[in-house]
Amino acid sequence: MEKHEDVASILSILDLDDIEETVSQPYHGTGPGRPPRNPLGIFKALIVKRLRRIPSDRELYRRLWNDEALREICEIEEHEKPYHPSQLTRFRDRVGPERLEDIMNSLLEELSEGDIIKGETIALDATFINAWSRRDPADDSHGLSDPESRVGRDGKTYDLGYKAHLAVDVDSDMPVAVVVASANENEKKHVEELLDKASLVVDGFEAVVADSQYSSEKVRGLIEEHGAEPVVPYMSNQARGEPVLRVDRFFRTSGLAVERRIYGVGRASVERVNSRLELVGLGCLKLRGLRNALVHMFLCMVTLLLVAVAALRLGRPWKARSVSSFWW
Repeated sequence: MEKHEDVASILSILDLDDIEETVSQPYHGTGPGRPPRNPLGIFKALIVKRLRRIPSDRELYRRLWNDEALREICEIEEHEKPYHPSQLTRFRDRVGPERLEDIMNSLLEELSEGDIIKGETIALDATFINAWSRRDPADDSHGLSDPESRVGRDGKTYDLGYKAHLAVDVDSDMPVAVVVASANENEKKHVEELLDKASLVVDGFEAVVADSQYSSEKVRGLIEEHGAEPVVPYMSNQARGEPVLRVDRFFRTSGLAVERRIYGVGRASVERVNSRLELVGLGCLKLRGLRNALVHMFLCMVTLLLVAVAALRLGRPWKARSVSSFWW
């Protein structure tokens, strides 16, 4: 896999039979009615959209009219029209987050068997996804056209949207689990579900890293129930006078050297994953509703994992994180 190979490489090197079976389940194969468009072709188009950083379904539709190479990758015959935005919308509705999560888990299983994912240390974090809506003038705590979106903290400010709560394998910089919720929900609320999902992929992790936002006895207890050591900085008003891990407002750490090292490596890993998710369009949400936001998140994660699986099958595991290897 040489640098800047095109997106055809990733989709031609992979055996997508299992994915084709999964995305074809909600479509009828026989019987009355118009035959459906190729579900695997639509899936490839949505992956191409992220690898080529195409901002919208309409722009993808326009490019599929004019780009012969892109039409071939997405399995569009010469006599066929491109996949219309309405067909892409119906695909997302029919396949849904449940089937996309199954696809994600099968890719994670292959990466785990290929020793890409180690699973020794897990890092937790939440990243903000801006909603495709403006605030409701009658109640500005939620969106007008997307009432499931909520106003929540986004860095140093507040904005309207959702939060993707991530669990990341620190050694490989691979996302292994995700929960998407409205932006006003606290990160601690989703720790149990995240850890349960992560344990299905990387059972037996030894440490869990999170920032001080997660600092509570309940969160530490949940981590210890999985047999792992919590590496979570204490807030300034917690465990006063004790030599525990802390992080000040200038991001300087204090405490045991081993905890400081694990925390630093874990935080850097999860930030790299967030950056790669932005590269494949996480911040370009053009859908409304919590379910659609989850579908969008899963498609971004599947894109990253497909890159890693392609690198593994090509015998170049060091390219597993290199999304740019498949850009034009």
